[in-house]
Amino acid sequence: MQAEIKGTTMPLLEMVLESGESVISTHGELSWMTANVQLTQTTSTGGQKGLMSGLKRAVGGGGVFLTKYEAQGGQGMVAFGSKLPGRIFPVTIQNGQGYLVHRHGWVCGTDGIVPTVGMQQTFRGGIYGGDGFVLQRLEGEGQAWIELSGEIITYELAAGQSMLVHPGHVGLFEDRVSFTITRVPGIKNMIFGQDGFHLVALTGPGNIWLQSMPVSVLAEALTPYLKHDDSHGGAVDAGVGGVLGGMIGKNL
Repeated sequence: MQAEIKGTTMPLLEMVLESGESVISTHGELSWMTANVQLTQTTSTGGQKGLMSGLKRAVGGGGVFLTKYEAQGGQGMVAFGSKLPGRIFPVTIQNGQGYLVHRHGWVCGTDGIVPTVGMQQTFRGGIYGGDGFVLQRLEGEGQAWIELSGEIITYELAAGQSMLVHPGHVGLFEDRVSFTITRVPGIKNMIFGQDGFHLVALTGPGNIWLQSMPVSVLAEALTPYLKHDDSHGGAVDAGVGGVLGGMIGKNL
């Protein structure tokens, strides 16, 4: 198996598979593939089988089923494109060591990777939609590829050291890093509603990867330019705002 990340600001992950080799991913991540790659749906990976493992993934923001891409009759290729400008990079997962990643950050992985529920928190503010703050846990053994948006900043936190992070900027962190949701009172506006301003407290020891441009922050920056205006195509502005609002809920 060979993995190559191509491109710059909108990278693409190209996986070259030998006959019989396979990778797993959530449904809908595929960009293109060669004709000899066979797709199958599965609820089991990394030795975990059955519907319950699939239901745990669904609670964690993924789907009940995973898609398995397997090359047959010779070398095959499957490619996964990024959703926003940013980076795609690999992480190696070993038994007893896992990672937590934002709900749409996991691109694909080898068969030994086990995606499951990490954490789900609902906020009443409009920026989070109905999905809230959702993390997936990646464990098992193998290689996983992660997509984060914008510039990626990595910190190694010492034991007891904490970083307070806007939920949308949380990209990936080791599961030995503890995390809690904390509310900063006194800030109430159209974005955060009556819950105030929420931050994620990440406490070491361990490594964290933060992303500079989550779609929620991008949408917030564009909001002043999407206000309804009947004299300048207000219906179009409202439609764009509706689409952007849907993206917010799907990408946090």
